[in-house]
Amino acid sequence: MANPQSPLVLTVYAPALADDDSRPLAVIRGMERALPGLRLESTISSEGKLVPLPQREAWLAQGRPNGRGVRLICNSDESYRVTVSGWERPAGVSPRGQSQLEVHAKLPLHVVGSAAAADVFESMGEATRAFWGRATPESVAAEMAQQVRHSVRQPHVPPRGLPTLKLTEEIRSPEIPHHLGWLNYWSDAAARAIGFPDPARDAELLSRSRRTATGGWVVQLTDAPLDLDNPAHLDALKRAYERFPEIGGRAAP
Repeated sequence: MANPQSPLVLTVYAPALADDDSRPLAVIRGMERALPGLRLESTISSEGKLVPLPQREAWLAQGRPNGRGVRLICNSDESYRVTVSGWERPAGVSPRGQSQLEVHAKLPLHVVGSAAAADVFESMGEATRAFWGRATPESVAAEMAQQVRHSVRQPHVPPRGLPTLKLTEEIRSPEIPHHLGWLNYWSDAAARAIGFPDPARDAELLSRSRRTATGGWVVQLTDAPLDLDNPAHLDALKRAYERFPEIGGRAAP
């Protein structure tokens, strides 16, 4: 059974950062608006110590020491840890050979609750102008990662009867999601690329979906956080993959 205190891992994939890009700061401010009382004003040193950031904006503007991205930033409450970081995903491992911005956040789902988690996730997608994203409990994310086939020369058996997914560089367009998650952020372009929504086929998903300000969607797969030991959750995940064969690059060219 999934660990109920497992943090939620939120990941979005967006166009690569440009010079003087305002999106790293927009992500932080958006998350703070989505979670009242949250203040992301610290980082964690290489020794694991909390370091306050009195000049947060200037610090963020410096970028990562080894390239463009979002420097690791967090709140100061160790009992309610929220972290954010991001980096440039190289062109060689990205769809259509185009580098991307990949932003990750972790938050304590058992503390913030599902509704607030969806608000934070939406804020990340909108602030980064993401193509797509997914949010999944950390306790199940590693198992879902085993869906990806890393070599066509070796047998590949995904866990729990889930479909095999292609490597990201083999997916034809950056708008096509690589995976499904418990929460899914699909930009308007991503939704059109996978054929969502079809009112006749997607009534159940639409009952747990919301439209974003930019015309995208936040789609929640199951009422409770995804648990692959729950037969109903596993069935919902399989049905969603069957409904959207473009996801993971599985559709015929």
